[in-house]
Amino acid sequence: CVSSQIWLTFAPVASQSAQYLKVGLEEINWLSLVYMVVAIPLSFGTTWMLDTFGLRITLILGSWLNMFGAMVRFCGDLVPNKVTILYPVVMLGQTLGALAQPLIIFAPTKLAALWFPDHQRATANMIRLDVEALNLCACQQTFNAQCKHANPLGILLANLVSPTVAKTSGQIPELLIAYAAPACITCFLATVGIRSSCPPTPPSASAEFSNSEPFVQGLKLLLKNKDYLVLLVCFGAGIAVFTCFSTLLEQILCVNGYTNDFAGLCGALFIVFGIVGAGALGLYVDKTKKFNESVKINMCFSTLACIAFAVVSQLRDQKAAVAAMCSLFGFFGFAIYPVAMELSVECSYPVGEATSAGLIFISGQVQSVLYIIVLQALTTRLADSPASTCGSAVLSWRVPMLVMAGLSTLFTCCFVIFFHTRYRRLETGADKGSNGSTPSERAPSVQG
Repeated sequence: CVSSQIWLTFAPVASQSAQYLKVGLEEINWLSLVYMVVAIPLSFGTTWMLDTFGLRITLILGSWLNMFGAMVRFCGDLVPNKVTILYPVVMLGQTLGALAQPLIIFAPTKLAALWFPDHQRATANMIRLDVEALNLCACQQTFNAQCKHANPLGILLANLVSPTVAKTSGQIPELLIAYAAPACITCFLATVGIRSSCPPTPPSASAEFSNSEPFVQGLKLLLKNKDYLVLLVCFGAGIAVFTCFSTLLEQILCVNGYTNDFAGLCGALFIVFGIVGAGALGLYVDKTKKFNESVKINMCFSTLACIAFAVVSQLRDQKAAVAAMCSLFGFFGFAIYPVAMELSVECSYPVGEATSAGLIFISGQVQSVLYIIVLQALTTRLADSPASTCGSAVLSWRVPMLVMAGLSTLFTCCFVIFFHTRYRRLETGADKGSNGSTPSERAPSVQG
């Protein structure tokens, strides 16, 4: 939660942040993009760390980096003559937070494999995703003066995490304090509370007798695995599209007269409906083991929602349609993430969980940086836009939105056509259920 807060602090209030830091919108976008840039080289070391040193050391290190990043961002406001150095100091804090993110995000599949039996792993990943998603909802609602219209759960989190609404650029320092506090608390909790990387009693046979390949050998196996490479590229593209949506939503909507309040509401709907979709699909997949079918169907519906959003976001006075498309985009798109992470482990077994899931994260980060740069380059400045609520910088996002929808369509089609994997970890029959049956006996059809 804290990692996501620090990552997306400035994205929902890009205009106010630009005024406070005395920079342009492109520089504000780089405060989010730095997470992708830093993660690309660091991710390889993170996967090795998780497989070599375990969850405890990796997560504690991540929590300390998060805390330092949050504190540095706030301290920039205390420096005399801060106008010239405020943005570099904030960027330094964001960079420290970016160093922490791979250490934290790569952990869930490893944690699910070591602490949960096979019939609970997708649900465990779904719960982790929902916690992160709820935080993103609260992060959006921090800047939403009309949060009373959002889902009650979003209101609760908004009031707990960010009780102060940032309506002006002068309130940005207050938000930095609000985000620094939980970073310090969670750093303390992680340091004193995480006692071991594994439970005293393994939850399954595969957790007890782990035979994961060494890190370098695992990389070689993944590069020879056709199905995994298809998942690597196509699902990485899906992560990139979602990153673009989260980072650029406020800038896309403000051109046609939609306020920051409404953009925050759309972000909240995107997350809350995503929670519902991820919860339902996670439980369904844990019971049926239909990983392939579930991911393919949801990718298709997610792409249709992306196309619809690309169209309606360019229209004025269509709040209901825009909100509906954001909700559907989240419902089908978020549901893919926990299932796809488990699918990456299934199709790459016996490669280590952190390695297989980590490379997909790297793919998503690389493509996120590329897509955001390309989409920004495709914008055109508008001479006049009376309805705009963007401030001085008014850009047309019509072409970038159509390009984003086209990319989503392309990679969804590639995934549906070319991905046909076996469930290798389930087919080993290593995990025994509570009734003594193997996964293949509980789920007779294990092929997509």
